[in-house]
Formats: sequence, structure tokens, C-alpha cells
Amino acid sequence: MIDQVADKLVRRVILGFLLGGLLVLAYAVLQLFIVPVAWALIIAYATWPLYRRLRRALRRPTPSALLMTLLLSAAFILPALWLGGLFRGEIGTAYTAVIERLTQGPLSLPEAIRTLPWLGGWLQEQLDLIGNDPDALRTQLAAWGREGADQLVALVGDVGRNAAKLGFALITVFFLYRDGEKVLQQVHSVLSRFLGSRIDAYLAAVGGMTKAVVWGLIATALAQGFVAGLGYWWAGLQAPVLLGAVTALIAMIPFGAPFVWGSIGVWMLVNGDMVGGIGLLLWGALAVSWVDNLVRPLVISNATRIPFLLVMFGVLGGLAAFGLVGLFLGPVILAVVMAVWREWIEESRLEAAAPKAADASASEGSR
Repeated sequence: MIDQVADKLVRRVILGFLLGGLLVLAYAVLQLFIVPVAWALIIAYATWPLYRRLRRALRRPTPSALLMTLLLSAAFILPALWLGGLFRGEIGTAYTAVIERLTQGPLSLPEAIRTLPWLGGWLQEQLDLIGNDPDALRTQLAAWGREGADQLVALVGDVGRNAAKLGFALITVFFLYRDGEKVLQQVHSVLSRFLGSRIDAYLAAVGGMTKAVVWGLIATALAQGFVAGLGYWWAGLQAPVLLGAVTALIAMIPFGAPFVWGSIGVWMLVNGDMVGGIGLLLWGALAVSWVDNLVRPLVISNATRIPFLLVMFGVLGGLAAFGLVGLFLGPVILAVVMAVWREWIEESRLEAAAPKAADASASEGSR
């Protein structure tokens, strides 16, 4: 009997080492594809209702998955190409405008801004330094340009790697569309062996949080575009609606909106519109940026019944720990933790209530 128990223990230990070794080897092989697969899972889950409508219309899974993947590819690639071409043309124009403005004479702040305590004097000193020695600024800009050229090589490499990751993610999305229901059933069956019926609550928490983060991202981008559009309108810019739409599009990237309103505010300062430029920069820092920190956690918190502070920690901590995909992984991990926490509290409450119910039934029986 003791020998049989020892044999079973040895077999389990050996099996555990073998499975652990296989997992380590599998991670070594698949680690480059973990982030693209994570993005593919998020995208497929968020767009699954649209895919189901398309599949009902076409009535064939493979053409439906292919068409949906092509539509997603166009939705990612076309705006990126348009924004890249727009920024490439604007950078050269901005550099020329800065040099021309510096040759026109010293820069001067309006009286209302120059007389502001602490801030006004410091801003005027900085403008005087720039205006008194435009050649030094031109030399500095040239040096920054050379440094930028060196960094451009690394940037192109990063763009190439990100493009490859996007390609792998889109390929994975195609197979998730086509075979996603079968994959989900297999995952559910495997996890049920370890977690039992609890897996349903955990998967529901993951799905609900993922959906909430997607909608929170969209709602935050739209809110930032709207608030920034109000600032563009107040500053007297042409096409404030278009600029607001561009801001909303770039705001889909976390902390991307400041690049839009910040560059526009600096552009206005360079062109001599000090009131509008400083006003727009203040509006962006005080109003637009806070939308990103408030609206997204509020939307996610209301949709998932998870405390606002915990959602905010999940979003910011996920970004710091996992990069851009952490925007989703951070809140999802905390959602599962909250599901486990609530389940334990409920079990503890039921266990505490069971003796009281037993005592009550016993007293009634004695009567």
C-alpha cells in the first residue's frame, strides 16, 4: 500500500516537471506572439456582434471572417497612413514658419499675460532669449534634426516591428472569427476541470470588463475630441470640427491627444497669437487631459460595478506594466480579482448563515 502511494506521488512529480518544462518551452516559442494574440482576442471579442451579423448575411463562416478581417485592416491602416502623410507635410511647414517668425523681430507677450505674477515674467524672459539670438535657436533646431535623423532609424525599426505585430494580430483575428466558438468551448472545458462551475463567473467578468474598456476608450476619445473642439472654436481656428475629429482619432491612443492640441497651441504662439495659444494650451492641460483620467474610469466603473479608484489603478498600472495592451489587461485582471473576492465573501456569508438556519430548524422541530 505504501509502495503504491509512493509510486503515484513519484509519477505526479514527474508529470508536473514534464508539464512545467513543456510550458516553459511553449512560452519560449510563443513569447513574441503573446501581445499580438492578446490584441486579436480583444479585437475579436469587441467586434463579435458585427461579425455575427455579417455571418448571418453571408451564411458562410470563412468568407465572413475574411471580409471582416479586411474591413478591420482598412480601419487600422488607412487612418494611420492619412495621419502620417498629414504630419509629414506639417512638420516642414512648421519649421519654416518658426524661422520666418524669428527673423521678424523680438517676440512680446500681451500686457495681460506679461504682468501675471511669476509666470508672465518667466515667459517673457524665455521669448527674449529666443528673439535676441535666433541663430542659436536655428543651430539648436539643426542639432535636434540630426538627433532626430539618428532616432528615425530606430523609429523605422519599431514601426516595422509594430506593423509585423499588427499583421500577426489580424491573421489571428481571422481564425478567431472562423473558429472562435469552438476555441471558447475548448477553453471552457479545460478550465472547468480546474475551477469547476466558478469558471462561468470568471469568464463573465473578463468579457464584461473587456467590453467596458472598449466602450470606455471610445467614449473617452469622443469626449476629448468634443472638449478640444470647443477650445479650437474659442481660439478662432479654422475647421474646429475637423481638428476635433483628428483629436478624437489620435485620442484612441492613450495620452495621444496632447500631441494635437499641444502642437496647435505652440503653432499659434509662433504665429504671434499669444492669447489664443496660451489659452488653448491651458484649456488642453486643464480640461482635455482630465477627460482621459476621469471619463474612461467612470464609464468602466459604471459598466462593471467595480470601484472607480480600482479601475483607475487598473488602467494606469496596466499601461505601466504591460504597455498599450495593459490598457485592457490591467482592468481585466482586477475584474477577475474582484470576482474571486466577491465569491469568497458570498461563501463566507452562506457558511455563517448555515449554522443559524440549522439552529432555527432544530428549535422549530423541538416544538
